[in-house]
Amino acid sequence: MFNNPYMQQRGINQQNMYEQIDNQINQLNHMKEQIKNNNQQPAINQTFQIAPNNSHTMRYANTIEDVNRETVYFDTPFFSKDMSVLWLKGVNGNIKTYELNEIIPKDAKDIQIEFLQSQIEELKGMIKNESINANVSNDDTEQDATSTTADDESARTTTKDVKSTNVQKVSRSKTK
Repeated sequence: MFNNPYMQQRGINQQNMYEQIDNQINQLNHMKEQIKNNNQQPAINQTFQIAPNNSHTMRYANTIEDVNRETVYFDTPFFSKDMSVLWLKGVNGNIKTYELNEIIPKDAKDIQIEFLQSQIEELKGMIKNESINANVSNDDTEQDATSTTADDESARTTTKDVKSTNVQKVSRSKTK
């Protein structure tokens, strides 16, 4: 029986199982000790956030009253929804209001077009001034003018000839 190889193999297998079980028990006991040691009161490392993280970002507001109600910890810009008004609120509560206009970059052609349009407007103004001055002087000259009425026999219409006695035309054209 003791020389039976089957029995020896069975004894070795049982012994290996006992050793494995003992090793597992030791591992579990070791883990149990670690848990007991780690279960001590941990140090409290808690931080408190007094100011919000987004204090440096821009905010949106509908009216200046909305800006007044907000508490800020740094100078903070508030924009209207359509981006046309900017309110800058300081830490001390002072609010500055700005009106925003979009700046459209212009190339050389746009600048030239604007220049030519301004010249056209200037010339239109000069023409209006000349016509106003001409009308004023025409009113004066019509009083001094000698007027004659003639009957045109062929067309059966009456024509009026006005001859001015003191009308002068002054040229305002610039020579190059």
